[in-house]
Amino acid sequence: MSLSSLPILDLSQADDPQHADDFRRQLRGVTHTVGFFYLTGHGIPASDFSELLETAQRFFALPEEDKLSIENTNSPHFRGYTRVGGERTLGNVDWREQIDIGPHREPVTEPLHTYDRLTGPNLYPEALPELKTVTDSWHEKLTAVGERLLSEWALSLGQPADVFGPAFAHDPESFIKIIRYPAPTVTPAEDNSGEEDAITQGVGAHRDGGVLTLLYPQPGTTGLQVNYQDEWIDVEPIENTFVVNIGKLLEVATGGYLRATVHRVLPTPPGQDRISVPFFYNPSLRASLPELTLPQELAAQARGVSADERDALFAVYGENALQSRLRSHPNVAAIHHADLLETTAGTQAS
Repeated sequence: MSLSSLPILDLSQADDPQHADDFRRQLRGVTHTVGFFYLTGHGIPASDFSELLETAQRFFALPEEDKLSIENTNSPHFRGYTRVGGERTLGNVDWREQIDIGPHREPVTEPLHTYDRLTGPNLYPEALPELKTVTDSWHEKLTAVGERLLSEWALSLGQPADVFGPAFAHDPESFIKIIRYPAPTVTPAEDNSGEEDAITQGVGAHRDGGVLTLLYPQPGTTGLQVNYQDEWIDVEPIENTFVVNIGKLLEVATGGYLRATVHRVLPTPPGQDRISVPFFYNPSLRASLPELTLPQELAAQARGVSADERDALFAVYGENALQSRLRSHPNVAAIHHADLLETTAGTQAS
């Protein structure tokens, strides 16, 4: 089956008894085959999307010293601002700047697990206090959307609606990235010298390691591509509409019936830049998703978990989250977690 654009699903149909079953069949079918879709009918007003993008643009327009005052190299919890080129995928530089905002908590003074090091406070710029207000609201509203989607997935798979609930019941570790993709100074098309500073990716090809992602890419821009049947499909942003994909943990929970799909972000064309805001809906660091026993007709179509030699999945979410941060932010890891680097030597970023 060829595919030129992602399917569009309307979450409000799940509230209508006449359409709820049809919505669940669509949800199950799309994430069994493609792993990505557009989501409308989520109930978040257009004004919230506009406010989010406006606040993001104001953050990236701050003077460099204001952004660097909250640089993530100051945070052992991998929070705060990442300068352009400060994150890597598969060992290669991602051409973007961003701020990472997770659950704002006190650090764990006596950690029982290495992944407890991820627990801690966010870093916010003093010059833009409204950033916290806007992202706190976004986090709360998208948590509700993520919870609703997981319930609908559970029902579509013949499970109780709350089957995933315990993994999210205590201190879930969902987080927001606010990303700016600036125009690269050197693009692959322009660079024939083989120099190491040639820009080859906005974000390299990868599969998300958590449960599900709700992405809002700035309308009027392009860059995200989804790999479907060995072809790259362009994902055009739609105003006030989320791009949703599942992560590897949900694929594992369903024995590979649901698909965590490879995707990438191309470098921004010369003269352009754009904003993109993913929300990663994830369970507690200590949690594992249950491995579901699917109805016989669905279990027969489960493909098993995708083989991916680039990284090994752990049962506990926090182990995956920590290893991903150590690989993606080697500068932060070297400053704050040098004792852990030996365990990830020779592995590549996911």
